[in-house]
Amino acid sequence: MQIERKLDIAAYKRLSFLFDDGEFTEINSFTKEKDSLTGVITAYGYVNGELVYAFSQDKTVNSGAVGLAHSAKIAKLYLLAAKTGKPIVGIHDSNGAYVDGTVDSMTAYSEMINASSLISGVVPQISVVAGTCAGSAALLACTADFVVMTKDSEFFMAPPFDSKINGVGTSKAAASNGVASVVCENDEKAISTVKSILRLMPENNLTAVPIYEYENSQTQISDTLESIVSNVADLDSVLELYSDFGKSSFTALATIGGSTVGMAATNKSAERLTSEDCTKMARFMRTCDAFAIPVITFIDTEGFDNDSVSEVAGSIRNMTKLSSTYSEATTVKISVITGKAYGPAFVSLAGKNINTDFSFAFENAVISPLAPLAAVEFLWHDKLKGASDLTSKRNELAEEYSKTVASALSAAEKNCIDEIVNKEDLKSKLIAVLDMLSSKRVTKLPKKHNNIPL
Repeated sequence: MQIERKLDIAAYKRLSFLFDDGEFTEINSFTKEKDSLTGVITAYGYVNGELVYAFSQDKTVNSGAVGLAHSAKIAKLYLLAAKTGKPIVGIHDSNGAYVDGTVDSMTAYSEMINASSLISGVVPQISVVAGTCAGSAALLACTADFVVMTKDSEFFMAPPFDSKINGVGTSKAAASNGVASVVCENDEKAISTVKSILRLMPENNLTAVPIYEYENSQTQISDTLESIVSNVADLDSVLELYSDFGKSSFTALATIGGSTVGMAATNKSAERLTSEDCTKMARFMRTCDAFAIPVITFIDTEGFDNDSVSEVAGSIRNMTKLSSTYSEATTVKISVITGKAYGPAFVSLAGKNINTDFSFAFENAVISPLAPLAAVEFLWHDKLKGASDLTSKRNELAEEYSKTVASALSAAEKNCIDEIVNKEDLKSKLIAVLDMLSSKRVTKLPKKHNNIPL
């Protein structure tokens, strides 16, 4: 059959959006599920000039029902991706499995989930939720490195019959819960985002990150996170991920000097990190580490949020997750302290003994085991004696502490950071350090994985 004749079908149209010039080659196109063709198209072709495998579920055939033949076609793609070291994209839009009272549907989903898990961290995997993705299919979609959803798609384990009332199963809910990496207006924009992600990712875990020609940003740099990120990154290269989850933090793929990097930052909207922020940054670091993408972390935070009993427990668990993930990662890790870096937050994100490769700090950075006001109470309490206005004196001493004991210069003198840098020079310094660290090699103790609770 000619592809052109099928472009009125959504499943084929989505593949045409993905592949260069809309051209792709189907695999197992004549395979049948019971008495009709399977409800999934499997194919390969080129995206941004590089080979990519993809499947797209077709609701016009038995509502895209998943059975053994359906799963076998998809598993075949994962096998090919593993053999050739090429990325795979899954476009999900199915009303579920064949329900005939047998265990076939469970066998089908377990085969696909296992196939995806086997190549997790080996080749990039991207899921696109373009319609309904429910039950075990949701588990399959979430095994991918990135989940891109369209605004009107559905994503749930059990039917959200009241989704219009409380939003269960919506793309908005998936984004706010950290399931969706990006939510897009429609199919075409979702696929465009997938192509942007693929452009920034290496083909597999053994290839180097891609390198492109680039232009520098021309905007004036300031102390805001947005300004720092936009000036460090190449022009129009920043792709933010998980923007609606962990709103005090920022994670994005970008290029610096034409080379792909991961960017993580604190203080996007608040001075303390929540449990969600810890989870978000840890997941992002694991993804970058799997594919040896250098990570630059911009730090300006007072620490971790502990305003409630539940948040205290959650923060300790998720702070441990974040600290362990940063420590275990062997990719290039560079920290830039742009403002405050207190206690456990500094230790977790920028500490030399947490395996940070290189650390910068702005001249006005404050690096301290305690918040300055707390440090004054603990270390300089005698200086408060006799003050007529305790609050004013305490603030004055805190300012003095920040500019002396907790200054960037003091941290540099104690070999706690590597260099003090001006905002205007940061990009050139980062490019030089990234180049210097490009041949980084790490050998670790033999083990399956760490045992930190996720």
